[in-house]
Amino acid sequence: MTDHVTEHRDESQACPPWSGCLTIDLEDWYHPELVRDHLGSGIPEGRLSEIVPSILNLLNHYGIKATFFILGEAASRFPSLLRQIYEEGHEVGCHGMSHRMLGDLGDEGFKKELHDFKGLMKEVLGDVEVKGFRAPTFSLNEKTRWALPILRDFGYLYDSSIFPARLFWNPLYGVEGAPRFPYRISFDDLKKEDPKSPLWEFPAAVAQLGGFDLPVSGGFYLRTLPAFVFKWGLKRIHGRGPFFIYLHPWECDPGTPRIPLPFLSGKATYCGIRKTLSKLEGLLQAFPFSRMDDILKRMGAFA
Repeated sequence: MTDHVTEHRDESQACPPWSGCLTIDLEDWYHPELVRDHLGSGIPEGRLSEIVPSILNLLNHYGIKATFFILGEAASRFPSLLRQIYEEGHEVGCHGMSHRMLGDLGDEGFKKELHDFKGLMKEVLGDVEVKGFRAPTFSLNEKTRWALPILRDFGYLYDSSIFPARLFWNPLYGVEGAPRFPYRISFDDLKKEDPKSPLWEFPAAVAQLGGFDLPVSGGFYLRTLPAFVFKWGLKRIHGRGPFFIYLHPWECDPGTPRIPLPFLSGKATYCGIRKTLSKLEGLLQAFPFSRMDDILKRMGAFA
């Protein structure tokens, strides 16, 4: 049994409600949907210990506390990184165990993953309260909304799994017409707010220019959009309501292994990796960021 740790919080770093949340999906280079089916046999060598300390050092330099959505498989291989993240005052959320999309898991598979994740957190961190969940590949949609009451039953207070637009070039996710800012989500219709819902939804950031949607939520969009365009999009959102950006450690790692992928999948996965960390630093200099649970608390979402 590992030693348990005590949460340390620095309330002086809290930001006003209409600021940004920095979220990091803690998964390894071989977990993304576009990569997993092209791996060879055997267990790939993980690289989280190579890049996560650099990310934490950058956040410490700017006094930023972030939300880390933890993938169970990654945490089980690198428990010391999970403890470091937690001890340095960052929020720990759930990203599932295996990085399988909700539709692939089904309700019973999803319940098992949440049960296993809870046990892993107990083993590594002790009695930590995990408030938030993010589905791999933003895979919450009208076909998988069965996941919401399951999250409620496991004690989660918020979800951050909706990408509130459908993009013709990306068929993996998107809920067209969903609200663009945090709301109490209806279990019957993801596009509707339910004042009595026990669960909040924190959707990904999408800016609008006329009738055009510009994703500025992070990940692929942070890597491929010019930095000034990405900042411009966030400035259109900043002040109107809370937003978040997300990224994965492998996107910040120039040493991320490149494996042969179909042309478009390879471009989507590896383009811009060498510049991601410097782009992130530019955003930390330009916008206030905080933990997702801190922002939701300041909205009155929960105590």
